[in-house]
Amino acid sequence: MIRPRPAGFWIRALAAIIDFAVFFVVYSSFKILGARLSGADLDGAEALKALASFFTVVFAGAYTSVLHCLAGQTIGKMIVGVKVVAGEDGPPPFGAALLRFAAYFASAGTGTLGFVMAGLRGDKRALHDLIAGTRVERSREPEAAPPPPAETPGPVVAGAV
Repeated sequence: MIRPRPAGFWIRALAAIIDFAVFFVVYSSFKILGARLSGADLDGAEALKALASFFTVVFAGAYTSVLHCLAGQTIGKMIVGVKVVAGEDGPPPFGAALLRFAAYFASAGTGTLGFVMAGLRGDKRALHDLIAGTRVERSREPEAAPPPPAETPGPVVAGAV
């Protein structure tokens, strides 16, 4: 059985940047919605920023956990062509996906060395992968379609040109 290559640091970093763009849109939306509902000034309300940040972290946890357990991929991972797997190449169960999200904070809490581990280890697993029992692999290439059957020549008709 041919196993896909593990995804290294830079491809994973690109996927994270794309996902953080999604989180920024969500944060901005929560902030604007909160300002409209409360009538507060968009730039001056510190409590509004804290509340929008809290709901964005809750969204990020749900987004990553649910998408990882359903398909093994967030939007960023889909775009760059990598997926999170656990066990025998299947997506992680919800508990492992939620643990993986919580373990992001451990990876960040080490001065981001937990993330850098993905570039230094041979198996390309970061600290949060080790904690959750997951790994990130490049998505398998679609298998090539078999070649079309060769055309068999029909009967030769005398005098046909």
